[in-house]
Amino acid sequence: MFETDRLLLQKFTFEDAPFILQLLNTAAWLRFIGDRGVRTLDDACLYIRNGPLQSYEQHGFGPYLVRLKENEQPIGMCGLFKRDTLEDMDIGFAYLPEHVGKGYGLEAATAVMDFARNELNATRIVGVVDPQNANSIRLLEKLGLRFVRAIRLNGHEEESWLFASAK
Repeated sequence: MFETDRLLLQKFTFEDAPFILQLLNTAAWLRFIGDRGVRTLDDACLYIRNGPLQSYEQHGFGPYLVRLKENEQPIGMCGLFKRDTLEDMDIGFAYLPEHVGKGYGLEAATAVMDFARNELNATRIVGVVDPQNANSIRLLEKLGLRFVRAIRLNGHEEESWLFASAK
């Protein structure tokens, strides 16, 4: 799908279930994104089918597996989401803890933002973030997104912050 200086971004497949199982059970995912109940490889396959694969089919985009180009090791996910409650597509990302702080998030998200603007003709991209997630807020700001307002997403008691790019 996408290639950057150091990364490959590809559509998820069922072969990525072991990685999904690992990523969705990291402390940061559980704290800032939420427990998706993925505890087995079967759960991970179900997540891939009902999440990424369904999104690719319905919207033509979704989350992408981020791999290191040098050895094709999976390190995270970055992509676009279409939420029923938001008018614009939403950029989202998550990485294994040992790969945070190395610039991979900005590199992958920049490629995804370029895809959204150039291929999907997006005029505005949003990001939804936990107000406690300083790393993600910093990344959204580096991408040029700015704080708009506090929101509550359907089914969530906690407040999130909505960031958006300029139109």
